[in-house]
Amino acid sequence: MPTRIATAADLDDLVPLFAAYLDFYGVGKPERQVRTFLAERLERDDSTLLIARDDGANAQGFVQLYPLYDSLALRPSFLLSDLYVAERARRQGVGERLLEAAREHGLRNGACGLQLETARTNEVAQSLYERLGYVRDAIYLTYRLDLS
Repeated sequence: MPTRIATAADLDDLVPLFAAYLDFYGVGKPERQVRTFLAERLERDDSTLLIARDDGANAQGFVQLYPLYDSLALRPSFLLSDLYVAERARRQGVGERLLEAAREHGLRNGACGLQLETARTNEVAQSLYERLGYVRDAIYLTYRLDLS
């Protein structure tokens, strides 16, 4: 079950996965908007999309990483912005494989860490993150200013 960096050739498989991800968080968008957004990410190379496929080459999930810089560590890091596994592929280790691929990508690129957020209600994901060594921040609070 390979996991690799996605390219424009993966767009047709990424669009329905990303649309389902947005639906999961209750912010569904038309597939043409999703396609435009993902095509721009791939064309501009401003994020890294990793895609997991089964042995039959069917897309099972993805993770999207955005580059950041950790000013306190004086090193690059990554925001693990999006992670989604298709319903049919859940409980088969796909999420863990994607997270491992993200960790390896970070290491290859000299990152000092990966940062992520998840919904407070997404206990399944929280359990996976903690099992893989992610630590919930107990020091810093996250704030957001909505500019829409």
